[in-house]
Amino acid sequence: MMSLGPESPPVNGPVGPLERGLAVLCELTRLAAHQGDATVRPGDLVRGTGLARSVVDRVVGTLEQLGYVRLDGRDVSLAARLMELGNAYLAASGLPDALGPFAERLADGLDESVSVAVPDGDGARFVVQATRRRTMSLAFRIGDLLPAERCAPGALFAAEWDERAWAAWRARRAADPLDLTFPAVPPRHRPAAGTGFEARVREAARTGWAADDQLIEPGLVAVSVPVRDPSGRIACAVNVVSHTSRHDVASLRDAVLGPLCAEIPAMEAALAAPPTRRPPETPVAPEASAEDPARVAKRELGAGYLQSLARGLTVLRALGTPGEAAEGEGARRGLTLTAVAEATGLPRATARRSLLTLVELGYAEYAAADGRAFRPLPRVLELGYAPLGDLSFTELAQPHLRELVRTVHESASLAVLDGDDIRYVARVPTVRIMSVNITIGTRFPAYATSMGRVLLAGLDPKARAAHLAGLAPKPLTRHTVTAVPELARVLERTARDGYALVDEELEEGLRSLAVPVRGVEGQVVAALNIATHAGRGSAEATREELLPALRAAAARIEADLATARAHHPLGAGERVGA
Repeated sequence: MMSLGPESPPVNGPVGPLERGLAVLCELTRLAAHQGDATVRPGDLVRGTGLARSVVDRVVGTLEQLGYVRLDGRDVSLAARLMELGNAYLAASGLPDALGPFAERLADGLDESVSVAVPDGDGARFVVQATRRRTMSLAFRIGDLLPAERCAPGALFAAEWDERAWAAWRARRAADPLDLTFPAVPPRHRPAAGTGFEARVREAARTGWAADDQLIEPGLVAVSVPVRDPSGRIACAVNVVSHTSRHDVASLRDAVLGPLCAEIPAMEAALAAPPTRRPPETPVAPEASAEDPARVAKRELGAGYLQSLARGLTVLRALGTPGEAAEGEGARRGLTLTAVAEATGLPRATARRSLLTLVELGYAEYAAADGRAFRPLPRVLELGYAPLGDLSFTELAQPHLRELVRTVHESASLAVLDGDDIRYVARVPTVRIMSVNITIGTRFPAYATSMGRVLLAGLDPKARAAHLAGLAPKPLTRHTVTAVPELARVLERTARDGYALVDEELEEGLRSLAVPVRGVEGQVVAALNIATHAGRGSAEATREELLPALRAAAARIEADLATARAHHPLGAGERVGA
């Protein structure tokens, strides 16, 4: 066994709750992918993991309190906050920051989708994508794992395998001949008679590039080149994907191999440079304050709260903090035990147990031969990252709208600005004899609605003035503000106060209160509102009663959006709410 150095004692076996928690998260991800449904029953998790129902219930309860899963009755689903674990790996690897700009530039120049994959066991896991928006879209999701033999990057990575790695590949092929353990690829209808993989690996080693000629599915072709770390080993592969309606393998190679190879020196230099230091998405330390999620969970669940699981996941998140470079590893940094303990606020012995469990389970590794530093591995991305990264803005927001409605017992909606109108993109109605009846896609004039005023107030002063200059407001009720100078003052007040209350201006008897939802750069991307009947109290009472809950819901949406978009920037032409 490797010597762990003065910072790390010998391994004493996995920490049980952490191991079981990771098993439940993996099974939840697998079931959601295979069933095509975001929700899973606890009984399915029991059968898939082999754990007792009581254990699964405690794990799920702890994960829910930490914000990593959601419970809706008996149904369990992944929550967007879980992506912060995958974000920790991506931040520690430095790959999105270092190679993302190259992928975008190559995708623009080649007019094809470009991805970056890293080796992960006997597969290739994708960590960067730059897609071309077409009717027939070709791209791999960040976090997707493909069998090495069914993708171009896999042939490049296998060129560096030792006999142990080849033996593991053969064992996996024998145990899973239909590729059922790889939800990102279509399963085989029958075991492959022979993949020719070894021959493709030898050819990739000889030529320095590899191709995928419809190995994943009919019509898809790809060409990959390796990017090496300062030690000379392959750190990742840059992969260009196209369709046989545009290219065959030969024409794709002729079109992209030259531009790809021309960028390799610059990509390797970027990968070797110190990574960009990003602040943590949320405070890491679990003991930071009385309202810390871990403390709240422990208080609410009591004996059902799995503290070792919560602390282990906190340690995993902390590994996303850039550390010191291991010799010859360039940007692949790691954190020492001391640094992890300081980042999490945990005792060294507690942090040590979690780190060694993560290493033993394949979610982290020693960053140097002396075992003094640790870093996360791509396997962390199997914890729900790919399916959660597929969620649209409205899908991210929908659970928070439901929670808001349960809290205030009024209908809640989300809208975006569309020309002079607002357009509803998400809505959760309340159950009342008298309720507000609005459907997704409904449009209203922005000037007469609370969400419209929040969205207009979020424009920069020049854009807001231009909008008002072209406006010809019409009275929709006897209360509608139609004077443009007065509307300008209302929008200034809305921008200053951070909310808008509209009382019977759109329709007699309808009152609504709205707040902005901001994107990762602080810009207003949507508006969230609660609609109620004006007869249920005064406007001031409505504001005092509903505004705190409305702002809290908007903050939760913003937090999920920041987590989900940390390494998933909106593509060209893509809009929030589109």
